[in-house]
Amino acid sequence: MRAERQIRIPYSTSQDEIPPQASIERSGAAMLRRWTLPVLALGCAGFMLNHLFFTNRDLPNLEPAVAPARAPYANLVAASGMVEPHSESISVGSPLPGVVAEVPVREGQRIAAGDLLFRLDDRELQAQLAVRLADLEAANSNLARVESRPRPEEIPPSLAKVRRAEASLTAEVDAFNRRQKLSASRMISEEELISARQAVAVAREALAQATSEHELLLAGSWEHDKIVARAQVAQAEMLVAQTRTELARLEVRAPIAADVLKVDVHPGEYVGTPAGSTLVVLGDLQQLNVRVTIDEQDLPRFQPGQPGKGFVRGDAEVPLDLQFVRVEPYVQAKHALSGDGAERVDTRVLEVLYALPRDTRRVYVGQQLDVFIETASPTTGATALRQLSLSK
Repeated sequence: MRAERQIRIPYSTSQDEIPPQASIERSGAAMLRRWTLPVLALGCAGFMLNHLFFTNRDLPNLEPAVAPARAPYANLVAASGMVEPHSESISVGSPLPGVVAEVPVREGQRIAAGDLLFRLDDRELQAQLAVRLADLEAANSNLARVESRPRPEEIPPSLAKVRRAEASLTAEVDAFNRRQKLSASRMISEEELISARQAVAVAREALAQATSEHELLLAGSWEHDKIVARAQVAQAEMLVAQTRTELARLEVRAPIAADVLKVDVHPGEYVGTPAGSTLVVLGDLQQLNVRVTIDEQDLPRFQPGQPGKGFVRGDAEVPLDLQFVRVEPYVQAKHALSGDGAERVDTRVLEVLYALPRDTRRVYVGQQLDVFIETASPTTGATALRQLSLSK
């Protein structure tokens, strides 16, 4: 009997046979797609209306926290200036590398020329100086020994040698004469007479040697020996002076009478690397100057000798009278920047020095000023726009 075939009928997906749960899910997705776009459009429209409403409102007039400086002259050249000491700022560094042992000065202190600013550790050079002083003493002793010859104690022994040689020669001559008489009577042989003659010659040479040595002793040291001894003393003295100079270089002192503006070194620190580092800044604050930088485009209207007025940043009410000092006749690239975002840095400037009155209220070195210099030429073009922006 043949097995019966099982026939599977595919599941029908007609609308009438969809389960109730699937029908609910399809209807929810359709409603979500139908309302999503309208809701997003309404949200964007509301955001746009809110942005237009708040950005088109009239903003209140706000006064600046600090009023800017206003031009005090009808015709002027506007520039920026920086306060500096009369002596300019002196940056002091270390001439030698080493560990700082002492810093006796502090900021704001008034010091005299030659006062100690800081000192490096000098123990190694002090030991070297002791060795070289001992070498100098030895060289001086050797020179004194050479120049003091002959010693008084050396003359009697040398003279005794001469006298002994003379006595020996006299004895040998006497013996030769006696042998010569005996040789005439043929009482001694010819060989004994020759030996006596040779003994006289030896005694004579011994006397000559003793006499020469005695004269050499009395003549003293050779002049060239004295020159060499003096040169050794001079060399030792120079080595001592060199060591003392190196010790003096470890003590950095003030070149002028000035005020200590900044101290950037402390005991125990190793200084001198890299070379040229600024450790102490000095400046004479008894007279303050203002280094004014004038843009090269304003130079045709600048007149040397004209007075000016400066305003401290943050105080536009009290002007400072500026007295012309000198022009440094070298136009160079601008390097002292005011920090203004619209400031040009690709320009060249002329530096002019103005003096502040001695009774000027408290200003500080490095402080920037807005400077206005009177001129007979009218302000035109880009200069007027720039000065207008400065006065706002």
